[in-house]
Amino acid sequence: MFLFNMIEKTLKKIGLSDKEAKIYIACLKLGPSPVRKIADESGINRGTVYDILKALIELGLISYYHQDKHQYFIAEDPAKLTEVIDQKQSQLEKMRGELGEVIPQLKSIFDNAGNKPIVKFYDGDNGIKMILQDVISCCQIDSNKEYYVYSSSTIKKYIYQAYPEFSKDRIKAGVSVKVISIGPGGQTQGLDSRKWLTKKESAPTYTLIYAGKVAMISVDHHNRPIGVIIQDFNIYQTQKILFEFTWEKI
Repeated sequence: MFLFNMIEKTLKKIGLSDKEAKIYIACLKLGPSPVRKIADESGINRGTVYDILKALIELGLISYYHQDKHQYFIAEDPAKLTEVIDQKQSQLEKMRGELGEVIPQLKSIFDNAGNKPIVKFYDGDNGIKMILQDVISCCQIDSNKEYYVYSSSTIKKYIYQAYPEFSKDRIKAGVSVKVISIGPGGQTQGLDSRKWLTKKESAPTYTLIYAGKVAMISVDHHNRPIGVIIQDFNIYQTQKILFEFTWEKI
């Protein structure tokens, strides 16, 4: 049983469906057989078996013949499976060529939609880590390699709970940051500078302004971290101006 399960998995990896793999294996085991016998062996109803046999014939994995007014189906040599892979590869190459022809048109549609803000929602530690990884990767390829933060002392713990190595990876990537802390605590880690707006009352949201995006992280009523990324240059530019004005004033 284990062997047949392994064979089924391999057949599905090369593109056969679950039922196609079962019927092909049934034909290998049975030898020349009518549809009824193949259906019994595979546990699939006759109508479906017949349709799938036609598909397998087109792939070159099954052949058939007539004898005494009955139709018998037989599996081809398993070596034919390599031809299935060749066919799939040929189809993929053809699809690659066709896709190459339409990508310019798709990109034009994408670019025309670029003036619309994109908002992505994230939750849980994995979601928050994805936001922070986006900050590093986007800033790493940005010309000034710098971003800005309104840090919240109540939310900051969720940042490092989700991504303990965030500061280390940021510094390693050569990304600098200016931080305005809202609430107590906070210290420099490297490639960063910090000012305090207040050391008493904390903000309910941790905000990152970077590379044409604004990310905001907070917690829901279950104290589960949640966040959004807003990708819009105008929103980013406005938040950057406000940050820089505040930075100069404190």
